[in-house]
Amino acid sequence: MTTPLTADLLDIYGALSAAFGHQHWWPAETAFETMIGAILAQNVSWTNAAQAVRNLEGAGMLDPHLLAAADAADIARLIIPSRYYNQKAERIREFSRVYVTEFGADPAVMAAVETGALRERLLALRGLGKETVDSILLYACKKPVFVVDAYTRRIFSRYGLLPEEASYDRTQLLFSENLAPDVELFNDYHAQIVRLGNNVCKKSPLCDRCPIREVRGSLRCAGARA
Repeated sequence: MTTPLTADLLDIYGALSAAFGHQHWWPAETAFETMIGAILAQNVSWTNAAQAVRNLEGAGMLDPHLLAAADAADIARLIIPSRYYNQKAERIREFSRVYVTEFGADPAVMAAVETGALRERLLALRGLGKETVDSILLYACKKPVFVVDAYTRRIFSRYGLLPEEASYDRTQLLFSENLAPDVELFNDYHAQIVRLGNNVCKKSPLCDRCPIREVRGSLRCAGARA
């Protein structure tokens, strides 16, 4: 049975999809590239993260065995566009070592691990937070885990569906408890949210351009006052 909140969330997705079109995320050639891209995208725009991925690829280093064995300094020199490159180099090397030793550098082996157990294992790696890990689970392992970020909290608090300072877990529950676990839906929904947050629902929002400002009569955006 569809609840009013489920209907709201689906209507919002429908409005975003109609306005922006399918976002075709994650933009990567392989599952491992997606994993590394998720780490590189921490605290930086995707444009910068993508440049760092291209640098690794251009140097022939976008390989889990090579990254696992590399000096962190050698990785860092290639990922400077991603910011915090020394920290991210360590994270990439450690993740690659785990990916090789525990999962045989095989995305199918990794994806076969039960979702909760895999999430906990990845969260145990230094520097991998919930957003990064959930991005890996959803976009690389095709697991129905909804990824949330600052844009998600901003947009859905302005629409009164979340407290303004909602935690990651609280924000994630809004979607996981009210939407069926659908990888394709979760994939594009998150991408649509990023598109809206980047271009419309900014800190100083462009409310007149928002495709979801009046999705349902019960929802009114408070963005202009946020």
